[in-house]
Amino acid sequence: MTIKYIPAHQIDKPAWDNCIRSAVNGNIYAYSWYLDLMCDSWDALVANEYSAVFPLTFRQKAGVTYLYQPFFTQQLGIFSINHLTPESVEQFLQAIPEKFRFAEINLNTFNKPDVIRWRIIQSINHELDLIEPYEQISRGYSENIRRNISKAAKNGITISTNVKPEEIITLFRSNKGLNISHLGEYDYRRLLRLIYQCLHDHKAICYGAYTSNNTFCAGAVFVFSHRKAIFLFSATGAEARTTGAMSFLIDRFIQDSSGNHLTLDFEGSNDSNLARFYRGFGAKVITYPSLRFNRLPLHLNMMMKIVKMLRKIYLKK
Repeated sequence: MTIKYIPAHQIDKPAWDNCIRSAVNGNIYAYSWYLDLMCDSWDALVANEYSAVFPLTFRQKAGVTYLYQPFFTQQLGIFSINHLTPESVEQFLQAIPEKFRFAEINLNTFNKPDVIRWRIIQSINHELDLIEPYEQISRGYSENIRRNISKAAKNGITISTNVKPEEIITLFRSNKGLNISHLGEYDYRRLLRLIYQCLHDHKAICYGAYTSNNTFCAGAVFVFSHRKAIFLFSATGAEARTTGAMSFLIDRFIQDSSGNHLTLDFEGSNDSNLARFYRGFGAKVITYPSLRFNRLPLHLNMMMKIVKMLRKIYLKK
């Protein structure tokens, strides 16, 4: 297999997108338009006339060029139209140019890197097959999810699919977002552009939950690709946490989507509470590898450790 490093301006994007569309492990995050929207910069490794590709999403800081995982792109890595062997994954990883001195990136579920050669952490995802009728899927709900759905119904929670993305983002920023310092204004603008692009291309739907007095209390964005519905972004307000609104919303999406050749991808989570919540719908655990490497010289490594330590002290204040 011949692998070539191709800078962004030389990438044949129609050929790239055809590979992602046809890949045995394709996903929406890897399309060129998605990467263009969500990444600072990206180059690529390409094999055999775009039969297999690997987006290299990177940033530059203090003279160091490094690979990073863009927000709202859970899994990237190597994508292939043909069966992807551990040997071909290794060839791609070995082909990462030396100029990328540091990496913290997520590969995808179908990538099986050598755990002896590479520093790998297995991250957690949850998926629910929606091919069965709703009645059968809902039998797999936990008692807690059933209780939340019943509570929401008794509290008069209603669901709409006529929700603006801005409303969901604003709700998030006013609640959970207050405690998330690494998401800035530019990141939210990127997310908004992404959602509208997906809506324009009929690849997304926004669900919202409203209280009995018509207060917007929970919202979620689902994006569609490769027979998956990805739970890309969600938000809850105080009323949602006391009424079971998010359980009610997800249940409504499952009702609307069941009986189709579709998988609900919850996009996580390594957080034990969220993982328990997703499993409550009957979702199964799926893992994907996160890759780390460090080629930095000693003095730069020491500098990075000091910066991280100072950042932790600052965030605790």
